[in-house]
Amino acid sequence: MQKILLALTLTALALSPAMADQALATSKNCMACHSVDKKLVGPGFKDVAAKYKGDKTAADKLASKIIKGGSGVWGAVPMPANPQVSEADAKKLAAWVLSVK
Repeated sequence: MQKILLALTLTALALSPAMADQALATSKNCMACHSVDKKLVGPGFKDVAAKYKGDKTAADKLASKIIKGGSGVWGAVPMPANPQVSEADAKKLAAWVLSVK
């Protein structure tokens, strides 16, 4: 029984960062237009991660786009600015989006 509890605890700890950052994305209203794995209004986060794979400047670009908004990268629908998102939270969100597989 102890081994099972230990395994469950370790699994929960391993999943916590991903879930916490998805919770942040939900709390900042990102999930209203984005999904993890499919296009809604904006691209799925898996597609964003794939597009920017290997780009060393991607996290900063995405954090800036989260706050300031943007257009033209994913089609005609612009991403609105989100000035209520702090720079620290935007960086966390960008890092999480880039880690989505």
